[in-house]
Amino acid sequence: MSEAAGKKPDGGAQPTFEEALARLEAIVAALEEGQVPLAESLSRYEEGIKLLKQCYQSLSNAERKIELLSRVDSAGQAQCEPFDDSATSLEEKAQSRSRRRSRSAESDPREATNEIDGPGRLF
Repeated sequence: MSEAAGKKPDGGAQPTFEEALARLEAIVAALEEGQVPLAESLSRYEEGIKLLKQCYQSLSNAERKIELLSRVDSAGQAQCEPFDDSATSLEEKAQSRSRRRSRSAESDPREATNEIDGPGRLF
């Protein structure tokens, strides 16, 4: 890949996530080879850091847009809720998931039980 590939002129639109990631991978490969002069290595490293920040920002924005399917109503319409990115630990995420399940079970008591034939019966 040429040095100009993947670069946008100053003031132009930023590269897409895929373009930035491809350019970042090319920079890493070139730096790992160790055949790039020091001054150019530093320049590529700086470019790589900018691209990395852009990729993280793109991923963060995408994560905020994710919606979770909480249930399907009687009309067959999906009931969604925004992704809760405030939970940081697995325990917090499990509690959040448990609360969602409890809410959907409260709204439709048939969902609260997994028993088809009644309590205590296998078949």
